[in-house]
Order: sequence, then C-alpha cells, then structure tokens
Amino acid sequence: MFASRKNCSAIEHNLNIFESAEAIIDICESNNLASINRSPLAMGLLSSKFNINTKLPQNDVRGAGHEWVQYFEDGKPKQEFLDKLSSAREILTSGGRSLVQGALAYIWAVGDNTIPIPGFRNVKQAEENARAMEFGPLSKEQINEIDYILGRK
Repeated sequence: MFASRKNCSAIEHNLNIFESAEAIIDICESNNLASINRSPLAMGLLSSKFNINTKLPQNDVRGAGHEWVQYFEDGKPKQEFLDKLSSAREILTSGGRSLVQGALAYIWAVGDNTIPIPGFRNVKQAEENARAMEFGPLSKEQINEIDYILGRK
C-alpha cells in the first residue's frame, strides 16, 4: 500500500461534518501520516453565511453547475445539507464556538493527525479560524452524537 512507503508523509482528502473519512483517517493514524483536510467548511456552508434563499452567481464555483460541487446545486445550498447542519449546529457551537470554529473542532476530534485547511477571504475570517484553537477539539461524546444525528452510527 502507498501509505506504508518510505516517502509517504500525508494524505490529502475531503473531511467535514458531512463527509467522514474513517478509512482514510485510520490509514493515516496507523501509518503515522498527516491527514490534510480539504473543504473543512463544506465550501462555506459551515460558515453560517448561507440559507435556503441564497443564490450564488455562475461566476462562483458553487454556482457554476459543476457536478463535483457536492453541497450546492445551481448556486443554492442543498436542502439535505442545510437540514444536517441544523441538526448538528447546537453541538458545533457549544462552549461559545462559532459555527466555523465548531466545524474545525470536529475535524481535530476525529483523528490525532487531522489538519484542516479552511479557506478565508479576509482578515476577520482568518482570525476566526485561528481562534478555533483556543477552544480545542470537540469531545468524543460530541463526535459520537454528531455521527448519530447524521445517521453514521
């Protein structure tokens, strides 16, 4: 397997509350590899900026109609993900965290080697991302509750 090869040090993959990657995280942990996590904020859906009335323009990748855009369709957030977010919001924002900080805390809690790469467009967003470290990861109980709510357990 590639993960056990001498020059392998990390695996980059999608990971967020909607998209678990237990098998990849297990591979990373058993081979002492970094788990570099794309889309930890689900293309911004986990930022509280979007709702069912949101319509992004076609010049935004989320509104361009690409098949690989999982959380949006025709520039609108998909209802199934808005519903999942609504179900998990209280846990993610526990302890005074913002939704973004909770989404990052989720990733830190699912594995010892997880490294989320959140996007940001301005200094305020970068600072919010960085402040997530002040809260640390969610508890294992919170992770289990989110997994249960989202139908993974």
